[in-house]
Amino acid sequence: MTTERPSRSVYSEDHEEFRSSFRKFLETRVVPHYDTWEKEGAFPREMFAEAGSHGFLGMAIGEEFGGGGVDDFRFNAVIAEEVARAGVMSFGANLHNDICIPYFLRYADDEQRRRWLPGLASGQLIAAIAMTEPGTGSDLAGIATTAVRDGDEFVINGAKTFISNGINADLVIVAARTESDGDRHSGLSLIVVERDTPGFTRGRNLDKIGMHAQDTAELFFDDARVPASNILGELGSGFKALVSNLPQERLTIAVASAAAAARAVELASEYVTERTAFGKPLSANQNTRFTLADCHVQAEVVRTFVDDCLRAHVDGALSADRAAMAKLAATEAQGIVVDKCLQMFGGYGYMAEFPIARAYVDARVQRIYGGTSEIMKEIIGKSMGI
Repeated sequence: MTTERPSRSVYSEDHEEFRSSFRKFLETRVVPHYDTWEKEGAFPREMFAEAGSHGFLGMAIGEEFGGGGVDDFRFNAVIAEEVARAGVMSFGANLHNDICIPYFLRYADDEQRRRWLPGLASGQLIAAIAMTEPGTGSDLAGIATTAVRDGDEFVINGAKTFISNGINADLVIVAARTESDGDRHSGLSLIVVERDTPGFTRGRNLDKIGMHAQDTAELFFDDARVPASNILGELGSGFKALVSNLPQERLTIAVASAAAAARAVELASEYVTERTAFGKPLSANQNTRFTLADCHVQAEVVRTFVDDCLRAHVDGALSADRAAMAKLAATEAQGIVVDKCLQMFGGYGYMAEFPIARAYVDARVQRIYGGTSEIMKEIIGKSMGI
């Protein structure tokens, strides 16, 4: 049973054709092996290369570098929705496409573009971004990792944690403090650290309660020497660069959360029509129908708002506070809806083999990364003048 939805005007026929192609890729190449990768704790690197060969990576990268040459974030949104729909939230394609690649597109110089963009588009190079530190959390201004100029190199010292794609990554965009003078928001720079950089080591692949196939690592920099030519953008402009990309990152999370909430309603609706208790389907109980109706409404309302934010972003008009509203609304709704839908399964909802159980544990981090729900409320409150 699939809940019927009205057509969505935010997408065109081209987007829906892209959706069909990506959905087939997930169904044939990812879903059959996903349980194994969840147990192993990481996606195999070759899946990124395969995704790249089908045109699912670097859609906004120019054709001269092997990308799609189409700067339309709706294609990225389709990928986020389909990953959520398939229940394979650990696939780091959106992190690579939506969060990392924009820094290369906006701030890389010509030499850096030639060096890195082809690999990012093909999936031969996997990207990650290292902002969070053990003592900073959502406080970007509190970053303590340092990068000190020494001739033609920068020497990096510090540690990062909770870095998605951290084990697989070939290129890590590291936020580091290159200047110590001034206020907390100045002096940050973005430096690309490549896989085999001396002094750069990866710690353990962190054991999370969900998204087990998303490799999430600790990163350590002990006098790591990086060429000065690996600076992305202007020296000292890192904080501004990080903040400017946060609305898109938060929109990506919101898109995935809205899709995951809708999928949870579908899973529960299918189950209650098939499962019987006391001689009748669970769907015959008024409480079951009322609960799922409420979940369906929440999922549809938040999806409509997120679609509106998606339109605004494509038009270059998505504000930081609207992006924060989208993330807050979608992730909170996802948590509520998935929890209520899991309850429909009774004891089976607590079994890891059921997709609703995986949806439940995967949902929890959506309210944390990309800025916690509390940070979103701070941004929204300030936009209201309070």
